[in-house]
Parts: sequence; C-alpha cells; structure tokens
Amino acid sequence: MSMTVKAAYIPVDSLRRNFAEVKAGMKPKEAMEESNRCLYCYDAPCIKACPTGINIPSFIKKIASGNMKGSARAIMDANPVGATCARVCPTEELCEGACVLNHSSKPIMIGDLQRYATDWAIHNDSLLFSAGADNGKSIAIIGGGPAGLSAARELARFGFAVTIFEAKEQAGGLDTYGIVSFRLPQRISFWEIDQVRKLGVDIRTSTKVGIDVSVEDLLAKHDAIVLAIGMAKVPILGIEGEQLAGVYDAIDFIESTKAELREDLIGKRVAVIGAGNTAVDAATCSVRLGASLVKMIYRRSREEMTAYDFEFEFAKQDGVEFAWLSSPLRIIGDEAGNVTAIECQRMSLEESEEGGRRRPVPIEGSSFMLEVDAVIKAIGQLRHLPLIEQLGLAHKRGIVTVDTATYQTSNPRVYAAGDVVFGEGQGEAMVVSAAQQGKKTAYAIYNTLVARREQHG
Repeated sequence: MSMTVKAAYIPVDSLRRNFAEVKAGMKPKEAMEESNRCLYCYDAPCIKACPTGINIPSFIKKIASGNMKGSARAIMDANPVGATCARVCPTEELCEGACVLNHSSKPIMIGDLQRYATDWAIHNDSLLFSAGADNGKSIAIIGGGPAGLSAARELARFGFAVTIFEAKEQAGGLDTYGIVSFRLPQRISFWEIDQVRKLGVDIRTSTKVGIDVSVEDLLAKHDAIVLAIGMAKVPILGIEGEQLAGVYDAIDFIESTKAELREDLIGKRVAVIGAGNTAVDAATCSVRLGASLVKMIYRRSREEMTAYDFEFEFAKQDGVEFAWLSSPLRIIGDEAGNVTAIECQRMSLEESEEGGRRRPVPIEGSSFMLEVDAVIKAIGQLRHLPLIEQLGLAHKRGIVTVDTATYQTSNPRVYAAGDVVFGEGQGEAMVVSAAQQGKKTAYAIYNTLVARREQHG
C-alpha cells in the first residue's frame, strides 16, 4: 500500500477562485436578443412544464420591453425561490425541454433569462411584494428551507402572522447550505430570505423544535403548523473503517465549504460513495479544493445514476472519475487512524422480483482496492423521525403521509411540504417542487382557516 500523497501547495486565493460562480450571467444585449426569440405562445407548454407554473412568456416579454421589475415579479410571484431555481433547476428536463423551438432550432434559454431578471431585482434591492391585511390567524412553520420559505411568503401575503423556526444559524435550508457555492452563491438564498422577512415574517434561527420550543407550545399558540424540515444526515454505511479520520458525511462536507475554504484535501485522493446530485456536488467540491484524484463509486450503472444529466456532465468536465457497478466493502486506515484505501467489490444488475430498478448483486471473488486518503458518503439522507413522532403524524419510514391536494397530515392542524413528504411516489425531490408544495400548503391553510369561514359568515 503506498503512502498518502504529499499535499501540494495551492494558494488559498486560487481555491477561492475555484468557488466563484461557474456560469456568468447574461449581458443585456444577449438577454434582449434571446427574449426576442421567444414566440410568446398562447398555450405555452413551458408553463405547464414548470412545477410552480411561472408565466414564462410573460416574464420574457417584460424583459424584451425593458420592464425588469415586472419580469422579476412575474417569476417570484409564482416561485418564491425563483432566483435560486434559475441556477439549479434541471431546465432541460422542465421548461426548456418543453419549448416548441426544440423542433426547429434550439429552445429559449429560459433559465438564463430567469436569472437575468432576478439578478436585476437583487442588484436593485427590489422589494417585490407586500404583506396582506392582518386576518387574525397565526401559523408556525418548522424549517426555513425552500418549502418553508414559500409557505411563509404566501401566508404573509394572505395576512397571516407567520413564524419560522429554523434549527440552523441561517434560513434557506438546502439553498443556503447544501448546494455548492460555485453553482449557487449564498447571497442569492439570503436575498430570497430577506424578501420573506420584509413581509413581517418572524424567522427564529438556531431554534430546534422539540428541544428549544415544544410541539405542544406551537400547537397551543398557533392556528396551524407547517412541517418543512427536509431531511437529516447521511446514513451510516455499516462497514469496517467508517470511524476513521478522513471519512465525511457529504451534507456536512458541502456545508463546510459554504462557510470557509478548507485546505485538508489539497493533493489528496478522494472516493465519493453515491451517484446523486449531492454526490456530484461533493465530488466537484473536492476537485476545487485541490484533490489530486476524485472517484465516484456507485453500485449501479450510469443508466441508474440519479444525478441530473447536466450534473454528470459537469463532474466529467471537472475531471471526476467513475467506478460503476462497484460497492464498498471496508475502509482501511493506518496506525494513526487515517484513511489509506477503500476495498470494493464488483456488482451485477439483476431484475427485481418486485419490478422497478434492477437490483445490484455482488460478483463473487471480484474485490479490488483503491488507494485513497478521504472517503465522502453520499448515499441519501435519513429522516427526522423523532420530531415527526413528537407531532404524532402518520408516516412510512419517515415519509410523512399527506393529502396530496391539501398537504394536511393525519393531524388536520399540521401540514407538511418539501423533502419530508418526498418518497413513496409523492413528487420529485427538487427545489422547485418544494417551493410549489409550500405554496399549495399556504393556499390550503387560507381556504380552511379564512376563506371558508368568510363564506359562512
């Protein structure tokens, strides 16, 4: 077994440049020319393909006519985290994929135009919305990520008194902490949070429900609760060597790069276990932190990879390597407790008796070694079961059961949205989907607590 690669000297300023936003925004001339390519379809398929239903022809036409604030407002009205989604949405699978120009030339660059309009609003510090007249009702939102912020924004516009309880130091959830800076700078998420806060929403950070404030207290003081807690840590692999120094949780690892640059991976060889979007972010982060080699290990094939296609292409461009049909057996360390290698075995895919994705099966006698200095686990996330159970909600393995029309849980005073309801065929785990669920939750609460009572006098 060879020794750990000696770290090369890489200036911190060089690492910092690696984390600058990768893709530049559109220039005014480019945005004007692109917006004028739009056909402004009457029955636009791009609107139907957007989970939040942004009126895409409308916001693009406003760019073409120079009405930038109107354009940003059209976007953010439909999607309270529209500036974030302009950067992280899989637009080629959604709005751009549905563009009628796909059949004749190339689709309108909807994501880039959305970013152009929202960047204008950020740069000009535009407040796009105002709170509604007080309706006398109070809502508690547990979690300040995309779903929680979207619910809060809409509820405030309906006149509810809204309080968000957020466990971390900053709100924003995945947008603030879980997406790499070179794709989504924190300032974008902070602006979206500020748009919500300026509507009078009380955002209480560093506050854990169930610890700092009780569930009973929230139920006593508020007319309804929205559970938007997302998901928790990466689960353990359950293999030998997992406790060694140099084994990281992908969520914690990415979050650490959002606060300050780390230099402990310079010149190191890194294995990333998993092949989802978080795994790709961990891998590309490692490259940009100066790792000499980054290899993603996945027990299935490229076809089963859950990361978006553009994420996969991005990883390849960054020089990330892939070990398909490979599963970790154990992590090996030296006498000092540092990672030196990972042992894996080859897998084959067999049809599952239950149907669905093919099942990975070990190939006997196929083990092999990879010499690495760090291992990053990115094999999905656990659920916040203790809090779900404190609320007494029906769930399936931590996936909260909801009415798909109203997002009400088994407790009619508690609603849920975002990753906490993702799974078991309920939606897709995207920022834009969480935003739409947050909106729909707000509408359901308004209809239950205000509109129906007004109708009945």
